[in-house]
Amino acid sequence: MDESKFDALAAAALTRIEGALEQIDDLEFEVGAGGVIEVEFDDGAVMVINRHGAAREIWVADKSGGFHFRPQDGIWINTRDGEELFAALGRLIGAHLGRKVSLD
Repeated sequence: MDESKFDALAAAALTRIEGALEQIDDLEFEVGAGGVIEVEFDDGAVMVINRHGAAREIWVADKSGGFHFRPQDGIWINTRDGEELFAALGRLIGAHLGRKVSLD
């Protein structure tokens, strides 16, 4: 995949993530340069979601680990276990908040 196509796909995914995060009560986040999203939790943990152009992936850094997602057939898939990006974010954020979270 060429860089411009990746950039367009990643920008769309990050915009969708931002919109989904806005719908979650009691969640603080900031969007920085290049669309980097930092989510802050009450326990002091920070999750960082960003694009990694060289690898053509979206990376998620969380206290539970680092996760890499590649676009496949219109969705972003975890390179390790095949979990879909938005399902993974819901699971990870839900673990911090102590409740079920859906980013659909």
